Amino acid sequence: MRFAAIADIHGNALALEAVLADIAAQGIATADIVNLGDCLSGPLEAGRTADILLPLDLLTVSGNHDRYLIEHAAGDMHEWEADAYAELSPAHLDWLRALPFDAVFRDVAYLCHATPDEDNTYWLEQVSVEGHVHLRDRATIEAWATGITQPLILCGHTHIPRAVQLADGRLVVNPGSVGGPGYTDDAPHPHKVEAGLPHASYAILDDASGRWSVTFRLVPYDHMAMSRMAAERRRPDWAIALASGFVA
Repeated sequence: MRFAAIADIHGNALALEAVLADIAAQGIATADIVNLGDCLSGPLEAGRTADILLPLDLLTVSGNHDRYLIEHAAGDMHEWEADAYAELSPAHLDWLRALPFDAVFRDVAYLCHATPDEDNTYWLEQVSVEGHVHLRDRATIEAWATGITQPLILCGHTHIPRAVQLADGRLVVNPGSVGGPGYTDDAPHPHKVEAGLPHASYAILDDASGRWSVTFRLVPYDHMAMSRMAAERRRPDWAIALASGFVA
């Protein structure tokens, strides 16, 4: 069995198109792609991204930014959601409302956006008081996986490609971000997340050898077009991250 996991598209339609083309080039069908949420929010092309995603009918779970788009009043939205909301049709919003918090893919993979209990908590990373982002302690990673029986556990949210093997052999995998290679956040402490390159990221999961393997794919695309778009929409932080994979 072989399938692909994508996450954190954030309205970056060009990156999504590049990733979908790369997945097809690997011989993986659309029906064998799962999506871990945070699909549309950001200053890019939320409407066009939704128009690409909806007909694909991927197994998709809701991310925190997907939730914000349908829970917050238009005047109370964070800037990422406010940028995206104006581009979304009622059908797009209905699709977001129908997304589940978590799901299971073919009884081999448990899917959530962040953790099994929260859509806005880093599972595989933690942030120090000084703002350093690093691998979370193994005991906590293990504890949050309690009760999940599938051999694969897939999450997104941090935009960092990472895989952690649990003591019983299960793998927790974050495929990285399709469309957002860097950002800053204030919680739980001010910090920045940087991929270090502007490529679109996703993961392939494969059990051809009898054990699950993970391949992270970093796909080049016209990231400068998206960087220019962010700059034109007065989002310089996005423009810098999309251009370089770093946050100034």
